[in-house]
Amino acid sequence: MTSLVNFTIQNEQIGIMTLNRPEQANSLSAAMLEEINQLIQEIKHDESIRCLLLTGAGSNVFCAGADLKERRLMREEAKAAVLSIQQTFTEIESLPVPVIAVMNGHALGGGLELALACDIRIARAGARLGLPETGLAIIPGAGGTQRLPRLVGLGKAKELIFTGASLQAEEAIQLGLIEHLSIADSLMNDAISLAKQIAKNGPIALKEAKRAIQMSLDHDLRTGLIKEYESYVRLIDTEDRMEGLQAFQEKRTPQYRGN
Repeated sequence: MTSLVNFTIQNEQIGIMTLNRPEQANSLSAAMLEEINQLIQEIKHDESIRCLLLTGAGSNVFCAGADLKERRLMREEAKAAVLSIQQTFTEIESLPVPVIAVMNGHALGGGLELALACDIRIARAGARLGLPETGLAIIPGAGGTQRLPRLVGLGKAKELIFTGASLQAEEAIQLGLIEHLSIADSLMNDAISLAKQIAKNGPIALKEAKRAIQMSLDHDLRTGLIKEYESYVRLIDTEDRMEGLQAFQEKRTPQYRGN
């Protein structure tokens, strides 16, 4: 039986999770969500992984969001289905390591919401991104109404959600909706290159940096600064910090072990 989500390791430290339903536009069926959640739990406990890339199979669609054929027959079950997707995306956002959405194609609806739950987004040139849910008489229900305004600002997020309009990746980068743009042939190589830049740094520091940044969204500046200080203090006695100082002194590349 073909796996709905593939997982590989690159350079011993970079995980690559690939949504594997290209014939169904990598849409999120209940079975796929179950596989994603199982993988998330494994990644959480794998100290060797320092960065995660999340992409889709094929060359046209990153993820089409919820499997509408599956959901078409639902009514009461639809409430549980959208909550399941929302919770899965929150689990991805909560992963301790940096997560990069490698958007190999169009990302509409839940597909864009999935990318919004990642830390960094790199998209293929020409890909279309948007939240068209109001055109289906619903709203983005997997975090889009919450994460999009934090990324592009309140007014632009309202415009995109109210109109249901989609943008090309070339427009999206101007808004800050994505951080990087790449042509199809070099997309994964560019993403891996970015992941390598991240993975070479102190793994405990990366986790604490992500934790501190995430907390900035939930607290006022004063509280956020306290949380930042607490994160910094947790790094003081680590072996990695001492290795970083020693390597700097000796003018060599540090070898971080996550201790």
